[in-house]
Amino acid sequence: MTAEKELAEGEAAPDFALPSSNGDNVKLSALKGKNVVLYFYPADDTSGCTKEACSFRDNLPKFDSLNATILGISKDSLDSHKSFIQKYGLNFTLLSDEELKVHHLYGTWKEKNMYGKKYRGTERSTFVIDKNGKIKKIFRRVKVDGHEKEVLEALAS
Repeated sequence: MTAEKELAEGEAAPDFALPSSNGDNVKLSALKGKNVVLYFYPADDTSGCTKEACSFRDNLPKFDSLNATILGISKDSLDSHKSFIQKYGLNFTLLSDEELKVHHLYGTWKEKNMYGKKYRGTERSTFVIDKNGKIKKIFRRVKVDGHEKEVLEALAS
């Protein structure tokens, strides 16, 4: 497989449409005029991913005040997303990318290494997209603790 082009801050965010947890397809270009926090995470209902989702949930009023829509993307199914949302009272939309098309567009499907074993998986990443559809900030290999504060700072700057 050829190396994927790394996206850069200041570029137009690649457009996509994916099925969402609220039953419709979400198209990124339809969100122009709003800031978008697009975050990729490995799997529903796992410790780090739950902590990350709950920190976005708990700070949603702050994101709302900055005219920001939060979208979480993983390769999990819509049924998995619905269970995850219900279990933790998540108050934002999750998108299902089972075919990994958007992961590839954003370069978040990476070779990983755990205990010496190589495998492919989602690199926890967040893209802050401005009202004009441009990538304002990219966070790669996200550490969950305090990440929502970094994202809020990027939105506010």
